Amino acid sequence: MHRLRRFWEHFEEAFIAFLLAAMTLVTFVYVVLNNLYPLFYAIGDAWEGGSALFLGIGDFLMELAQDMVWSVALTKMLFGWLIFFGISYGVRTAGHLGVDALVKLASRPAQRLLAVIACLCCMVYAGLFMVASFKWLMALIQAGIEAEDLDQFGIHLSHIAMIVPFGFALVLIRYLEIMWRILMRGQINLGLADEAAEASKLASHHEDQH
Repeated sequence: MHRLRRFWEHFEEAFIAFLLAAMTLVTFVYVVLNNLYPLFYAIGDAWEGGSALFLGIGDFLMELAQDMVWSVALTKMLFGWLIFFGISYGVRTAGHLGVDALVKLASRPAQRLLAVIACLCCMVYAGLFMVASFKWLMALIQAGIEAEDLDQFGIHLSHIAMIVPFGFALVLIRYLEIMWRILMRGQINLGLADEAAEASKLASHHEDQH
């Protein structure tokens, strides 16, 4: 079970890195192509002896850029996947900010009780969205609507939308894990990021350096 958990955590991080890299690469190639072909056209117009060659390269690059109209839609899809897949990752790594200044003033038993209530609210929220988005996904599958600009690759809207119920299912699992640790007294809060504490650490580190 421990090995399976470690495998999933490594896969989670690798998949997020893949989404970020794919978004960056597609956007970079599209921007480069759109900025290169005007350059070759300008060189071809200015240099008469090599105009045919440079204008031909410009035509080729412009055609490639025009063929990549799908890049914007693909980037949006990858970004959407990154958001919904990254929500659960943020829960696991304490990446979500927490506002718990008043909660920390309470006793440890009270903090644990409030954490249980907050965790239940988060699970209800994730569960409701998981069920609703699953119904939405089933409707998209039945409709068979193709994704705009990505239909040439056989991608449907349902392929893009499947990340929504999957992402909320992962969030629900993460909060179930947190609930278990709270009940087993492994922690007393949701494990959210403390922006004030991080800022204080950075300030202390800066003072130590000087």
